[in-house]
This record gives sequence, C-alpha cells and structure tokens, in this order.
Amino acid sequence: MTRQFSKQLHACRHAVLCWLLLAAMPPMLQADDPPAAPGSLSAVDHPNDVGNAIDLTWEPSPDDRPDVKPPRVIQYVIFRQEVDGDGEWLPVGEQTYGTTTYSDKQVERGHSYLYRVVAVSPEGARSQPAATTEPATPTMQWFRKDRAWFAIIVVFVCGSVVLFISLAKRGHDLYVRPIPGLEAVDEAVGRATEMGRECLFVPGIQDINDIQTVAGLTVLGRVATHIAEYDADLDVPTARSLVMTAARETVEASYLSAGRPDSFNEDDIYYLTDEQFGYVAGVTGKMVRDKPAACFYMGAFYAESLLLAETGNAVGAIQVAGTAMPSQLPFFVAACDYTLIGEEFFAASAYLSGEPFQLGTLRGQDVGKLLGGALLLVGCTVMTIAVFNPDGTAAAIAGFIKNHILGGAGFLP
Repeated sequence: MTRQFSKQLHACRHAVLCWLLLAAMPPMLQADDPPAAPGSLSAVDHPNDVGNAIDLTWEPSPDDRPDVKPPRVIQYVIFRQEVDGDGEWLPVGEQTYGTTTYSDKQVERGHSYLYRVVAVSPEGARSQPAATTEPATPTMQWFRKDRAWFAIIVVFVCGSVVLFISLAKRGHDLYVRPIPGLEAVDEAVGRATEMGRECLFVPGIQDINDIQTVAGLTVLGRVATHIAEYDADLDVPTARSLVMTAARETVEASYLSAGRPDSFNEDDIYYLTDEQFGYVAGVTGKMVRDKPAACFYMGAFYAESLLLAETGNAVGAIQVAGTAMPSQLPFFVAACDYTLIGEEFFAASAYLSGEPFQLGTLRGQDVGKLLGGALLLVGCTVMTIAVFNPDGTAAAIAGFIKNHILGGAGFLP
C-alpha cells in the first residue's frame, strides 16, 4: 500500500513539474501566425514634381528585427484606395524588410488616395494593416525649390545677354576678343593679290537654313570687301542654289560698300551640284587647275573637309577654315594655316556682322562662360577643403553640391 502510494505521489509531482515548466515557457509561435502590424503610416505629396507621386513612411513592425533569425517579416505590401473610386484596395508595391519608405508613382494629379501597409511573414501570413487616416492628393509644383540656384544662374546669364544687346543698340562699343583667324583674312587676300591668283571661298555643303552656312556668308562679306579693295579675283562654288543667291547678294553688297560695284561679277558665285562628292570633285578639280593663292572654308562640312584642305595644301594656298562640326575640326587644324574652332566661328560671324543682337549675345555668352569657370574653380576649392576639414562650413557646402547639384536631386542620375 505504501509503495503504491509512493508511485502515485511521484507521478503527481512529475505532472505538476511539467505543468509549471510549460507555464513558465513563452508561448510558441505557430508557423502561420501573422507578424505584428507596422505603425504610424503617413502619406504626403512628393515635393518638387508635376503631381505624379505620393511618398509613404511607416514605422517597422515590432517583428521586423535584424537580430531574429530566421526573420519574422520578409516584406511589406502597400495597398491603395482611391477616395472617389470604387472602394477597392489595390496592391501598388512591395518593399523588403527593414525598409519603411515607398514612393507611389502611379497616381493621377488631383486625385485623393488612402493607403495601407501590411507586414508579410515568410509563410505568407499578413499582419493587420497600418492605414492612413487622411487622404493624400498629388499636386504639381510650378517651381522646384531645390533648384533655385539654377534659376538664379539662368536669370543672371540671360540678363547679361539682354543688357549687352541693349548697350549695343544704344551705340556702345562692345569689346570682342581678337580672333587670329579673322586677322589672317587680310594676309591671305594680300598674298593672293601679290601673286595675281584668285581667292577661293567654300561656304560648306549645307543649305541656307543651317546656322553655320549663315555664319560662313557673314565671313564671306568680310573676305569680299578686302578682295574688292585689293582688286583681287574671287571664286565661290556652292552646293545649294539658295546659298548661291544669298552669296551673290552678300558679295555684291561688299563690293558696293568698298566703292567697287563695277568690279562685281555674279558669275564668280555659281552653283555646282547638290551631290556631296560631285561637289568636292568639281571644287578640287578647279583648285588643281587654277591654283588659288588663298582658300577659305567657312560653314558645315563632312567627309569632304579633308579632301578640300589637302588639295588646297597641295597647291600651296594659304588656308583659313571655320566650322562647328567637331568631327571635322581635326582635319582643318592639321591641314589649314588658321582654324576658327566651334564657337569661335560664330563669334567671328557676330563680330563681322556688327549687329547688336549678335554682339550682345556673344558678350552675354562670355559672361556665362566666365561664371561657369568661376563656379567650377570654387567647387573644386570647396571640395578640397572639405576633405581636410570634414566638420567645417566647406563640408556643408560640399554636401549641398553633392545632394542638390551632382546627386539624384541635381543633374546626375
């Protein structure tokens, strides 16, 4: 009897001990238990855009902890409901665990939306949603405040252009930096006069609607004036009929201004062909036969640039070229005596034309270049100082440059 009672007592003690252990243990989570819900969801209009995005921010789920392995939350799912719509909640995006922001870029400007965010476990169980209480409405901002600095620069440069144009129209003399290629025109025409040979002028192969052709005809006016003064011979083959007409008008005006209208011969300006290499063959053949003392290439050129410049060099002509075609500049620089490079070509045209609009624009562009160079120098200096003093004012300026000018909010992706 005593032995039997002892066994029963031992069994009861074992059962009580097991119950106490189970009671002391934390409750075990089931595999399909949903994680805790995220909190404090907010939705606001994305700043400085055209009204096509809403930014969401929420607090992470208490189960979204990096020290818990395996993780209890693997992602957040974002739902959206249009206030004036059919009331349906549509999934619009997902974010991985540890992320608490999302930008909804699939919204329409002027429409109001409500949002929900749920945490998702590895087994797919979803938490209770965190929801917004007030609808968010995307709106368009007319001005990007984070790029106010760029507006200041644009206003400064454009204001400089307007100011210099106004000064030129009032008769003020605007200083234009010396252009060696233009000064070489007198030398080339004088040499042709002394040698008793003609001057060849090629205004490119593009039509009159190309700005380089217009600039080339402006330079032709300067060349024709000197030719009229020196009583030299001029030869202008063209590849477009309209260019031929405009060139004739330009040369005639130059002879008239030089007091030699009787020396003008419209047959000196003629049309060859629209075909690129047919035109080149005609011009180079005439160069070989007539051996001009001076060759001018002013306008838009392509593959024919090297053929023309090499032929002119072979006949011993002094050559002056000007073009804004970057791929052709090396050929002209290598084969010609003087070359107006890119913007310098248009600057020469503006200088020769003497028109207030062109002169003012040229000076305004120079101010913009000067400002750009100064900003580049200041930026390099600030970044260098920031490296040695990371806690100073220079570091703060460097951070602004990185985030608002060079970063994602600036001009770099």
